[in-house]
Amino acid sequence: MDWEYVRYYVNWLTGEIRDFLLVANSPGQKIVLAVVVIALFVAVMALLLWLVDRPRNPRGWLVASVFAGPALLLIGFGLVYPAVRTTQSSFYDRTSTTFVGWDNYVRAFSESEFQIVLRNTALWVFLVPILATAIGLVYAVLVDRTKFEKLAKTLVFMPMAISMVGASIIWKFVYDYRQASSPQTGLLNQVLVWFHVEPQQFILSQPWNNLFLIVVMIWIQTGFAMTILSASIRAIPEDIIEAGRLDGLSGIGMFRHITVPSIRPALIVVLTTIAMATLKVFDIVRTMTGGNFGTSVVANEFYTQSFRYNDKGLGATLAVILFVLVIPLVVYNVRQMRKVEEIR
Repeated sequence: MDWEYVRYYVNWLTGEIRDFLLVANSPGQKIVLAVVVIALFVAVMALLLWLVDRPRNPRGWLVASVFAGPALLLIGFGLVYPAVRTTQSSFYDRTSTTFVGWDNYVRAFSESEFQIVLRNTALWVFLVPILATAIGLVYAVLVDRTKFEKLAKTLVFMPMAISMVGASIIWKFVYDYRQASSPQTGLLNQVLVWFHVEPQQFILSQPWNNLFLIVVMIWIQTGFAMTILSASIRAIPEDIIEAGRLDGLSGIGMFRHITVPSIRPALIVVLTTIAMATLKVFDIVRTMTGGNFGTSVVANEFYTQSFRYNDKGLGATLAVILFVLVIPLVVYNVRQMRKVEEIR
């Protein structure tokens, strides 16, 4: 076999595919590209299944490699490799050419600008999971088995169907400010005017503007907490509830001694899941303030340093810090979910 000819043909085919991808702008070309990608996927899967099915008694390692191999390759290419490259870039300067060691990490933890970013992130991670979970839990208990339960739960869950950007725009209108002499377009300021209070610039006044941004995340995540916890409350065995009633528990006592201990695993999962989402919050801050006025968080600052200031080293450092902060929550969440499965 003429390997030079094969190599030439492969290079030519690769170049043609690359050129086609670069110029695929018209709807027809995009449709053809989609069909080609789907056909390639089907062909690869058919080949893999044929390889597994060909021997009568395929070895276990072969089956595992065929079915898990592509997924592991994609994970390695899409997650592991970028993580390694990002970690490597965090030890270089803004142009990723000069090795600077731990200098970027020292800047991230010592400069006042980034200390504010870390403070804001800590405030988000502390307040959002606790308040969203608490409100969702109380709401789930109050509306459980009432006549308007479905409607009440639907209204609270609706924000979950709205994108972060959409929710941010909605709340930006709620917080909108006009001078006292002008008609107010912001709902909150209009309420203040009705009570003869001066309109306030809610998303500009530091440090309270962070709290007003946090409200948006709580508004979105409360529906998630309510849904999970409501299902957990309904799953409490009736004999446990009856035992509590026989002991004279009711109202707050039933909630404290029966409901909360019974749904503790679900509470932990909800708290950690919301905490992970809050650590990565970007859309709300970017849409409402752009990270200005002392409202930036780690995810937003990573974007700002990487793409606005072209400081690749510092941007990678912030990404690594965010990654390190998320890992303990992910591990703890997985362990709690396994415990819940073992109980069931």
